[in-house]
Amino acid sequence: MPLYSSHTILNFQQTPNLAMNIRLATPDDFESIWPIFHTIVSKGETYAFDCNTTKEKGFHIWMDTPLKTYVVEHDNEILGTYYLKANQAGPGNHVCNCGYMVSPLARGRGIATLMCEHSQQQAVELGFKAMQFNFVVSSNTAAVQLWQKLGFETVGQIPKAYNHSSLGFVDALVMYKWLVKN
Repeated sequence: MPLYSSHTILNFQQTPNLAMNIRLATPDDFESIWPIFHTIVSKGETYAFDCNTTKEKGFHIWMDTPLKTYVVEHDNEILGTYYLKANQAGPGNHVCNCGYMVSPLARGRGIATLMCEHSQQQAVELGFKAMQFNFVVSSNTAAVQLWQKLGFETVGQIPKAYNHSSLGFVDALVMYKWLVKN
């Protein structure tokens, strides 16, 4: 029995009275996704997207390219978003890749955990066998710790692969999790 469907009401464990809805994103949702995307990307601390990514390019990255894009909302306000896509084509297409973003105003409330758990469920339902994060910035310790807590292993470390806006060159991690039981 699935933990979540693609349109599910979830109760926050850390804030029991706060119901979260995870659903597929629509093109119209990008108006609410864009401020989250722009704030995170423009800081140059966690994503390998150009800090000056335009709204049009952001739409393409977050809405057009992925197989699916989801939003987490509460009271019709989008608090987080993630995409899910195949990591590679052909013989590597059983491994998916996801990217997650949480509104700076909603951090610390378990939204990233919720999205990662939901994405794993959706990945399995879509036929993926594993999930890989290709470029986790090592200085993003909250993300690294969360992914480890959720069962992802660091399978590679790329020295000085990310030019962090304030720290300079830092390592990037490749993190991986096999999703299905064999």
